[in-house]
Formats: sequence, C-alpha cells, structure tokens
Amino acid sequence: MKSGTSLIKRLYLKVRKLNITPPWAVMLLDIFVVFFSVALTLFIRENFKFPTSINYSDWLYALLMIIPIRFLYFIIFQTNHLVVRYTNTRDVVKIYVSCLTGSVTIFLINVLLFLINHRFPVPNSVWIIEFFITTTLLVLYRFSFKMYYMETVHPAKSRKNIIIFGAGESGVITKRTIDRDNATKYKVLSFFDEDSSKIGMQLESLPVISYAKLSLYLKKNDISFLIIAVQKISNAKVNEITNIALPYNVKVLKVPPVNRWLNGNLSFKQIRKVRIEDLLTREPIKLDLSLLNPEIEGKTIMITGAAGSIGSQIVRQLLQFNYGNLILIDEAETPCFYLTNEIMQINDMRNVKIHIMNICDESQLKRIIFKYKPDIIYHAAAYKHVPMMEKNVHSAVKVNVGGTKFLADLAVEVGVKKFVMVSTDKAVNPTNVMGASKRIAEMYVQSLNSQQDTTKFITTRFGNVLDSNGSVIPIFRKQIEEGLPLTVTHPDITRYFMTIKEACQLVITAGAMGQGGEIFIFDMGESLKVDDIAKKMIELSGLKLNRDITIKYTGLRPGEKLYEELLANEENTIKTPHSKIMIAKVNPQPYEQLVPEIDKLLSLLDENKFIIVEQMKHIVPEYVSNNSAFEALDKNQKNG
Repeated sequence: MKSGTSLIKRLYLKVRKLNITPPWAVMLLDIFVVFFSVALTLFIRENFKFPTSINYSDWLYALLMIIPIRFLYFIIFQTNHLVVRYTNTRDVVKIYVSCLTGSVTIFLINVLLFLINHRFPVPNSVWIIEFFITTTLLVLYRFSFKMYYMETVHPAKSRKNIIIFGAGESGVITKRTIDRDNATKYKVLSFFDEDSSKIGMQLESLPVISYAKLSLYLKKNDISFLIIAVQKISNAKVNEITNIALPYNVKVLKVPPVNRWLNGNLSFKQIRKVRIEDLLTREPIKLDLSLLNPEIEGKTIMITGAAGSIGSQIVRQLLQFNYGNLILIDEAETPCFYLTNEIMQINDMRNVKIHIMNICDESQLKRIIFKYKPDIIYHAAAYKHVPMMEKNVHSAVKVNVGGTKFLADLAVEVGVKKFVMVSTDKAVNPTNVMGASKRIAEMYVQSLNSQQDTTKFITTRFGNVLDSNGSVIPIFRKQIEEGLPLTVTHPDITRYFMTIKEACQLVITAGAMGQGGEIFIFDMGESLKVDDIAKKMIELSGLKLNRDITIKYTGLRPGEKLYEELLANEENTIKTPHSKIMIAKVNPQPYEQLVPEIDKLLSLLDENKFIIVEQMKHIVPEYVSNNSAFEALDKNQKNG
C-alpha cells in the first residue's frame, strides 16, 4: 500500500516540475472522462435511478467497446498532446472530430454485431448520449484548467497590456491571434479607430475608442504594446501614431500585409516592430510594373554588381517578368551564393546564369558579353563608400571609371540595345573621389550615346538607400544591438533617403522610358537629419537617449558633405510622364574632347594618388574637395 502511495506521490511531483501537463497524464484524464460519461449515461437513461433490472454484462460490454475505441482515436488525433492551458478553438475542433469519429465507429460495430446476433450490444441511446457528455466534459475540463492557470498561476496583472489600432478585419484577426498564441502573456484591452461609425461599439467584447483619445488613454493606462493592424496605412500616419506612443514607453508593432501571412494565417511572431523604414515622411513610390512587360519580355538582360544591395533588388524585380535570360555578374562569392539560393526558391534558376568576376577583368568580361549578347545591361557594379574611396583613389578610378568605360564600349561593339547606369547624387558638384569618379563615368556614357546609334545609354541618379549594405540604418541597428554609442558625423548632417525596392523600380522604369543620353533623377522627398534618424531608432528600440545609449559625434569624414545637393527642382530638371522621375539638364561633353582626358586618367593609375585626383579635377571642374587632403589641389588651382 505504501509503495502505491509513494508511486502516486512521485508521479505528482514529476508533473508539478513540468511546465506543461505531460501527454500521458492528459490521456489518463481523458479516459477517466469517458468512463465517467458512460456511467452518467446509465443514470440518465434510467431516469437517475440505480438500475435494478439491468444486465450488467451488457454494460461491461459497452465499457469494453467504448473506452478502447475512444483511446484509439485519442491517439490517432493526438488530443493528449494538446497543451491544456493553451486550449483554443482549433483544439476544440480536434477533440470534437476525434469523438465524432469514435462514435461513428461504435455505431458501425454496433450495426455489424446486430446483423450477427440480431441485437445491439450497446443501445443506440447510450453511445449517442455518451458522445455529447464526453465531448462536453473533455472541452470543459480543458477550459477550466486554462482559466485556473490564467487567473491563479499567471494572473492578468502579470500579463502585458496591448491595444490595437484598427477595428477592422485585420484588427479582429490580430486580437484572436494574440488570444490563441499568447493569451497567458498578453492581454488586449481595447481597439482604437478613426471611423466614427465604429467608435463606441463592442468588438470581440472590447470597446472601440476614438483615435483622438489615444494619448489620454496611454497616459492613464499601463500599456506595453500598440499594434497597428491596418493593412493600408500611410507612413505619415504610422509616424504620427509612433510619436504619440513612444513618450509613454509603449512599443509600436505592425501587422504585416496579408500576402505575407503563413499559409494565409497570421502568426503572432509575424507581428514585428515598427522600423525606421516605416517612418519615412513621404509615401513610398509605387509603380505599375505591368507597363514594363514589353521592355523586358523575352530579353537577355545582364546585371553587373548583381549581388549588391541595388543589383540584387533589380534581380528580384526582374524575376517578376517573363524575361528571356538573366546574366548576373559580381565578384563577391558569398553574396552570390545567397542570391543563388534565393533565386532557386523562386524559379529554380530558370534561365539565370551567375558569373563571379570583376568587371575590370577585360578578357573574361568580353567573353561573357559576346557569348550572351545581352539586349539590356543594368550597370550597378561600383565602389560606393566615400571614406574608403578617398583613401583608395586607384581602385575608385579603375572600377568606377575604367570598368564602366570598357563595359560601355563592349555594349556598343556587341549591339546592346540599352545600357542603364546606376549613379549617385554624390556625382552632383562632387566633393570626394567616389562622387567624382561616378560623375566621370556619367560623362563618358552620355558622350558615347551621342557618338553612335547602336546603344541607348541612360543614367539614373538617386540618394541614399535605406538599409543598403553599409548605410547608416544597419550600422545604427548593429550599434544598438551591441549597446554601443551611435556614431553620427555631424548633428546637422542631412541626407535624402528612399527604399531599395522603390529605387530599383525607378531604375527599371527610367531605363524603359529612356531614349538615350538622359540622366534621370528621382523624387527623393524631404531631406532628413541623420541625427533625428538615430534618435528615432533609439526610441523604437525601447531605449532612452543618454540613459541607455548615447550618440557620439565623430566629425565629417574625408570628402563628406554636410548637405547633399537638391536634385529635383524646376531650375535644373525636365519633367517626364512619371511624376517621380525627372531628367537633369546636363549638357553632354564632346566625345572627341572627353575620351583623351579619360584615357590619360586611366594611364595614371600607377602614379601618386594626388596626380590622379588632379586629373579628375581637370575633367570635372566643379569637383572641389571637402574635409580632405586633396583640398590642397584646389588651393593650388586658385593660386595658379
């Protein structure tokens, strides 16, 4: 007797140590419920009187039939593996289906035995009543345990409070997702909306409150998270909501678009933090990509720098179209590996070839171009980091100028129809080697366009790309994760920003619009202070400036501007049919005058970097160095 008591005690202690009730314990409870249901059915059938005239062997037969069948289907449907304290609607459906299938099996066995013995071994009323009692009790005890856990073990006061902006379908789904997946950790208190017809209503037993009262509500209540559950919402509105929430230490989350839900169902893990990209002060540019089909369909397209931030996004955009062949060129092995894996998942590398090589490898580049004879080239290969190129002048000129020139000449030789060069706003009145090298590349392709009729050369310029490799966003994000100060070069420095996706959409669209010789520039919106971006990212991370993390001002880097040039204004641009794309008024340099100067520049690659930069300044008179050792050359020119 003592050993039996000791065994029960050990089992009890083992269960208590576990975070969840083990499956074998749930199965014991379920079988007990079935046994109790059969017994209760007996009393109900006999009007709650102990039956005196019953054939006990028949009832024993009923137990021996019902319990094993229920046990079998509990195993098949794995109802004992459902975590009791997280019981939800799906679990109830699974229990119901398990019991219903078991009852149908009992009925079929009953009918079979009736055909053999001409009598039902288990009266039909018994298994019918037992089905309803068993199903009800199985669900009831699970929800009872769930309520006990939520109210006693993990009471509501220890749960984090959530409010939802958006009292529509997406908001309701978000609330149900939280209840289903994380009811023990989070508690949804209310909905907020701007639709006057919804305000004051009850949704999922929660009030719908006016958005105008959001700030007051956050002030009076302890809210941990505000979830934006509106599918179509402007960045300006997201910014506005975030600015209201952050002073109250409320983290702002955002429900992803429906097409990103897993198998059409929203998972709580998919509800992500609002990112700095969501807070751009202008609306993202959206283009009708269907207009580009005639330009791309069936064409062989080559992309240089294909594994970089811009190049890889151009690849992703082109994968949507019915292209002929994609020829991808990049020298970075690991990014090419990741790009290959990504394309494999999309279209199994259908008509896609990747070549790992440097565009300055003239013999290999010539072999590849003559092999594939592309219709269109998107030239995104370049060295782009200003401080690095200020110290590596030879590399900047060799790749950005020499690589572009050789590729452009090959394009004409092989008969490429369009050559789209990706440039930068730093080529406008350049103050650094990188910007000057890109300006010289622009000048060459523009002059080459006027020299021949085979290839249309088109240049696209835009500013900083959010979250691209080496941009401030991933740098700030990494510094925050590591608890380091955020490094900003100057408190007043400003930059134009756009997302990678829209930048590449505009590149493709401008390429389709171009007739040759144009330098297309894009509407970059308002210039943003980098210091403000750093402060906002700190707030979005739930940290406090100068308490949890600081901003360190490091001073302007060599060649860096305090303000980028404003590219899109009426004085220096021509409008196009697309409101976000303009053409810069830049006169092409005469080919016969420009080529000797560029050839001279490329012949100086083995010389001192000051000699190289001096020739660059000769080609680009507006190139005036800033915060750089090369400022001495500007002084010499003035004195001369």
